[in-house]
Amino acid sequence: MKTYESNPICAAIVGTGFIAQFHARAIHALSGVDLVSICDANLIAAKSFAETWNVAKAYASVDEMLGNEKIDCVHVLVPPDHHYEVSKSVLRTGINVFLEKPMSISVKEAEDISALARQKGLYLGINHNMMFFSAYQQLRRVVRSGVLGPIDNIGINYFSELEQIRFGPFETWMLRSPGNVVLETGPHLFSILLDLVGPPGEVLAVADRQVTLPGGAMIYRRWRVQATSGRTAAFVNMSVGPGFNERTITVHGLYGTATVDLNANTCLVDSRSSLGMDLDRYKRSRSLSSQLRSQARQNLQSYLLARLKLKRGGNPYELSILDSIASYYQTLRRGGPLDLRIDAEFGRNVIDFCATVIRAAGVQPSGRPVAPRVAAQIRPTILVLGGAGFIGRELIRQLVASGHQVRAMIRGSTALLDELDPDQVELVRGDIRREEDLRTAMDGVAYVYHLAVGHAKTWQEYQSNEVDSTRLVGTLCLACGVKRLIFTGTIDSYYAGRKAGLINEQSPLDPYIARRNYYARAKAAAEGILMELHRTHGLPVVIFRPGIVIGAGGNPFHWGVGRFTENICEVWGDGDNVLPFVLVADVAAALVRAIEKADIEGRTYNLIDAPLLTSNDYLAALQQHGGLRLVIQHRPIWRFYLEDLAKWFVKLAVGHPDRLRVPSYRDWESRTQRGRFSSTLACDELGWKPCGDRNRMIEEGIGGSLEGWRKAIE
Repeated sequence: MKTYESNPICAAIVGTGFIAQFHARAIHALSGVDLVSICDANLIAAKSFAETWNVAKAYASVDEMLGNEKIDCVHVLVPPDHHYEVSKSVLRTGINVFLEKPMSISVKEAEDISALARQKGLYLGINHNMMFFSAYQQLRRVVRSGVLGPIDNIGINYFSELEQIRFGPFETWMLRSPGNVVLETGPHLFSILLDLVGPPGEVLAVADRQVTLPGGAMIYRRWRVQATSGRTAAFVNMSVGPGFNERTITVHGLYGTATVDLNANTCLVDSRSSLGMDLDRYKRSRSLSSQLRSQARQNLQSYLLARLKLKRGGNPYELSILDSIASYYQTLRRGGPLDLRIDAEFGRNVIDFCATVIRAAGVQPSGRPVAPRVAAQIRPTILVLGGAGFIGRELIRQLVASGHQVRAMIRGSTALLDELDPDQVELVRGDIRREEDLRTAMDGVAYVYHLAVGHAKTWQEYQSNEVDSTRLVGTLCLACGVKRLIFTGTIDSYYAGRKAGLINEQSPLDPYIARRNYYARAKAAAEGILMELHRTHGLPVVIFRPGIVIGAGGNPFHWGVGRFTENICEVWGDGDNVLPFVLVADVAAALVRAIEKADIEGRTYNLIDAPLLTSNDYLAALQQHGGLRLVIQHRPIWRFYLEDLAKWFVKLAVGHPDRLRVPSYRDWESRTQRGRFSSTLACDELGWKPCGDRNRMIEEGIGGSLEGWRKAIE
């Protein structure tokens, strides 16, 4: 096999999803490895990712990239059902591959690309990064050293919610078939099992807590696996439903036990001493607490040093990917076999065990067949951008109920809208950042609703996904002769702290908006562009600024109330001031009125109900209606601000890309929403009538939002 002892190794990334940022960070951290190219089927996404990571070239075609660039290794990070075809294309051209888990979606595919890599003399590595957690590596050494004696039992608990099951997108490969959850998540767990005891013999499995997703696909939220390998029994429990996050491994041997907590990145070893029972109990407890304190300090120290760039890595998850990728490139440079944990043959065995578990549970390869949606044979006059969102779904429902024919342009999953009557709703795929997609979607429509929200973390991403895309929408509305564009901004673009006073439609947006959070800033910038097009080119635009929107289909743990972390809510301040709530049904009703009312171009409307509930009221009702017991912490704003400031100093010290965003007390204070909001103009000019009833706000707003959450935990 070819080695790369002196020349820089040129790497490329295919696929710019969530995991890609961790691979890019790992590549940048390695000496002698250069990230030279990015590829994604969505060229806009590829260019945006390349700009973020200062990569010169971006492509939409793998073949084009391979034909134009000198590349030594490609990181294949596309969805699992494309792993085989992309890896095979790369390997055929004589280029090494580092592949995200799962290696493939079938044993045959895994064997096929493994054989091709061997034939070509190339390195095919699989990222089983969980085995590179430092806590697991310590467990691995302990087991292999014989300290625990012969191993008779291994227990693995993996309780971590897959939020896609509740919130989508529902058309991803992972949710397309009930066994895919095992192929997606199982490699984390089964790679550990195979690493510790080898391929098990007898395997028993049970899958339960079945749920049918929007669109008709069915998955299981809980899997229980029992296997044996020689004298060792293994038990794996996996739950992907809501609940406390736990990822633990316990190994029981003849002389002691070792327990790994992957979330805490700790490995505790427990064994008997020569003392009597009572003194032994005391000594062991002291030993365990000492180990825990020491490892907790080490983890915190490593994290802080990494953030200050005094040590490589980051949090345990980031570091595990870095170590996995570093191991791969070390082999590329020096030659020899890959580490067993990332070896292709081991990856093949992991996929084989996943398939065994799926069969043992009696789960069929695919879910209930879903009838394809019949293409609409209609001529819509209304286009909704962002129709699959929380407000968008309710808006389309009300438009259809009013007799309108609607076209919804969807970038991601259409599953939440598939149940709508195709004789009234046409669903089309598209990206609001693409001019050709928007032109096609606007063909023949008179009204355009722009509710789409671009997912972003950095200001550059907000600029591209929110601001620039809105400029494109406004420009094309003019070019296509659209009668009216309705845009949803946000009340977050106002200053709403203790000195805000009355906030009505004549109130200016925060004059210090440049110091506010990126979302508020981007929405304000988008509004400014549309209003400028209105003044200079006559763009017929109407802008709405909804308050804290709640109701069926929404998230009951709304960050407009406080910062939620599982069952903990950190309230913005004392929680005694009335918040600007509004029902999603009332927001949609106002948006419908926006195409029925004449001569309102250039207007801006707030959409907030009467003052009905404080944060404390909301949390009390949430607990009562949901049968919940929340840990509620009222925190002064200055504490949130100081935490943000401390993080900023670290970013400043290490040259973090987000260091230019200086923390703003004004921004944190606005989260308290102490301003008094008014929607008088919407009521007077549009005849809008929000519910205005406290009990209904609780029943429909809080109770409605809890419906989806209840289904998720049943």
